[in-house]
Amino acid sequence: MAHRRLRVYVGERDKDARGHILHETILHEAHRQGLAGAIVIRGFAGFGARSRVHTAKILRLSEDLPVVIEIVDAAAKIAGFLPWVRDVVRQGLVTVEEVTVIAAEGAGDIDLT
Repeated sequence: MAHRRLRVYVGERDKDARGHILHETILHEAHRQGLAGAIVIRGFAGFGARSRVHTAKILRLSEDLPVVIEIVDAAAKIAGFLPWVRDVVRQGLVTVEEVTVIAAEGAGDIDLT
């Protein structure tokens, strides 16, 4: 079975159309749609399309740090989730790549066959 990794790169302060924190919205929708699992990773530095560097230096803790949401699941399930992601992510980067799942013990419903 083919598997894909979906990565969504946004800022931790980015909001969805209803004003909710975007990475939380994506996480909850992935869960609602039954994807195998998701992780939100907060970066300590980065920059994006606007070339503004964001960093977690002690005096700048309130900055908008980069956040990556990663989801690995069957290719068909990722493909089914993508239209929703495209609608909700207005600024940011969305990537999908093929992955080989070696072990999935305790990783939800990932099928290794």
